[in-house]
Amino acid sequence: MRGYGRSSKAAIKDDHSQQSKRGVARDLVRLMHRLGHEQFAVAGHDRGCYVALRLALDHPHAVRQLVVMDGVPISEALARCDARFAAAWWHWFFFAQPGKPERAILADPDAWYAGSPERMGRDNYEEFRAATRDPATVRAMLEDYRAGLTVDLEHELAGPRQITCPTLFLWSTEDDMEQLYGDPLAIWREWAADIRGVPIESGHHMAEENPAAVAAALTGFLSGSRRPAASSTRRTRPRPAAPRP
Repeated sequence: MRGYGRSSKAAIKDDHSQQSKRGVARDLVRLMHRLGHEQFAVAGHDRGCYVALRLALDHPHAVRQLVVMDGVPISEALARCDARFAAAWWHWFFFAQPGKPERAILADPDAWYAGSPERMGRDNYEEFRAATRDPATVRAMLEDYRAGLTVDLEHELAGPRQITCPTLFLWSTEDDMEQLYGDPLAIWREWAADIRGVPIESGHHMAEENPAAVAAALTGFLSGSRRPAASSTRRTRPRPAAPRP
């Protein structure tokens, strides 16, 4: 994702388009072409699933298979926004405000971004702490959310809305996908004709909390199996209380 971690920081534009999922998707297509891949599979989790979706919609000739994890299209989430969604996902709307989120986060990064060396590993933890204390990185992450509620939403509403490649949706059973949407797979059926889904027994960070189930589902799908492996080998970790970076 542009601007996250130690990646380069694009110049901020008034319309936040420097962080648009369309722009990031274009980056990835160019990168894969430079590496010699005209077609490829793409998988994205949370904010990354919006990029993966945009890539499949804007570059259908390039995306062979699509995996979206623990998210629904931004326009679908906002269309269903109610008091429960606003209470759980308030950070979407706070992060979209100009100026103030940066000041709040940088005043006490540990209050916003939970983490520990025990859960993340010492090296990962130190890099994570450095990133969340870097004003340029924090602003870039916020710009990703600002783009989400503006230019990315506009792109989704303008179309196209039909994914042409085989698509897999994974969602975590201990996060709020089912509480918010009932059957979240039903939302993705409106976007992809060839769609299948696998629930993963984990919290939101499924790749870290239940890597065996995620790997089995991805392997089954990307290898051409019609039925990805079901969720298994549950490993529970507490869900972070802080907003997702």
